[in-house]
Amino acid sequence: MTNSFADYAKAKMIILVGTNITEAHPVAATFVKQAVLAGAKLIVIDPRRTEMVDFADMFIQLKVGSDVALINALMNVLITENLYDKKFVDSCTTGFDELKKKAMEYPPENAAEISGIPADTIRDLARMMASVKPAMLMYTLGITEHICGVNNVMSCANLQMLLGNVGYECGGVNPQRGQNNVQGACDMGALPNVFPGYQQVANPDARAKFEKAWNVKSLPDKPGMMMPTMMENLKTGKVKGFYVFGENLANTEPDIRHVESCLEAAEFLVCQDIFPTETTRFAHVILPAAAWSEDDGTFSNSERRVSRVRTASVAPGDAKPNWWIFKELAKRFGHEWTSASAQEIWDNEVSVLAPSMAGIKYARLEGDGLQWPCPTAEHPGTPTLHGEGKFTCGLGVLKAIDYIPPAEVPDKEYPLVLSTGRRLYHYHTRTQTGRSAGINELLGEETADISAADAASKGIADGEKISVKSRRGEVVVKARVTKEVPPGLVWMAFHFREGNANWLTNPVYDPITQTAEYKACAVRIDRLK
Repeated sequence: MTNSFADYAKAKMIILVGTNITEAHPVAATFVKQAVLAGAKLIVIDPRRTEMVDFADMFIQLKVGSDVALINALMNVLITENLYDKKFVDSCTTGFDELKKKAMEYPPENAAEISGIPADTIRDLARMMASVKPAMLMYTLGITEHICGVNNVMSCANLQMLLGNVGYECGGVNPQRGQNNVQGACDMGALPNVFPGYQQVANPDARAKFEKAWNVKSLPDKPGMMMPTMMENLKTGKVKGFYVFGENLANTEPDIRHVESCLEAAEFLVCQDIFPTETTRFAHVILPAAAWSEDDGTFSNSERRVSRVRTASVAPGDAKPNWWIFKELAKRFGHEWTSASAQEIWDNEVSVLAPSMAGIKYARLEGDGLQWPCPTAEHPGTPTLHGEGKFTCGLGVLKAIDYIPPAEVPDKEYPLVLSTGRRLYHYHTRTQTGRSAGINELLGEETADISAADAASKGIADGEKISVKSRRGEVVVKARVTKEVPPGLVWMAFHFREGNANWLTNPVYDPITQTAEYKACAVRIDRLK
């Protein structure tokens, strides 16, 4: 996030794109509702009618995967009607001419055919966006989980820079992370192309610094494999050993049957987790880890805030802190790591090696934590990135982007689009929430959410068990007939093993991030014979 959660309730306008914020981020959603009740305008752009539509000034129910076409058309209107922030664009960005040329290829009438949004509605939306400054834009996985996820994100950034909304309180581009501490994992270098603090492995100075700190002769100068490549290489035998740390791949990755065949092919599979999962069934070794509440440490949330976590209970049985497990493994490989606590790891290693976190020390985390960048011990942290249009790279880069359709679109055999997400009561694959009788009482099974029109065309009654089938698999679940989804769309989650949407989803990926296209694949629904 370029901005902070504290901005939400104070915002003058909020644009929600591809986010079911009330179910995926319910606490953040309360701040958005507070802003609306205080007079803020709210725009909701989503294929589904989520709860936030009830609070919205405009609801734009676009077709799945058409975000780039819609945003290009919005920018077309902003430019042709001279509604964009010319001063900000001229002084703080580069690439406007190329962006303008591309936007001119997407008049609202053309985008209407792709997105399903009437041309006049697109014009009204652009005018509303330009009427309030600054405005906050928020998105979640509805933007990123496409083969064009990077393009979607860049388009959101293009729009906010064109409107002059970046670098100001209550503005910016604000992705809400999909899992707890995924921000912290990325901060610590759990990505194949960076060291901790987002220092590129291709940078020789960064490599030299970490080689010295880690007492090794050399480190790779090219990014490592991303997860889809790892999985494929397990099956071919190119990857011999696989270490899965806190991830239930056998339920979360697209096309579960294929994933399981890859895991089964592993010569040596280690799982480090707090509970048995569908993935640990394939493990040769399981290392029992302490849960977040059973050890001291830090978490980083979506707004880049590093906060303390303190031990609330003793870890059961042989479960150990994750850092302790990694340290003991390193010892078996001949490395003696000196840090002996989460605090020592942070104060003596992370803050020393990551310039953006150099000023964050445990002693400074007693209150509400600190938001990086925080380069010195006196620095208060950074609630808003790119202050007044001053970008890290100099000028903000406007990038001309073309619309591309989802990899799999409806046809005669599979006439509907399946899109996936999360429901309020359960968390991911229910590794934790599935052990709660009360939560299972509230939501005990998966459903396929369909429109009344699609239900009627198949003679399907609400609550009736139906088949949902794709080119990869078939599940049997109850139909939930609802006004939340338009005709042509089926919506499901992946919380339950039986009825998991990932038996059906398409294993195709964004070429840059390798994020799977969970939000779009072709399916059919049928009554059970």
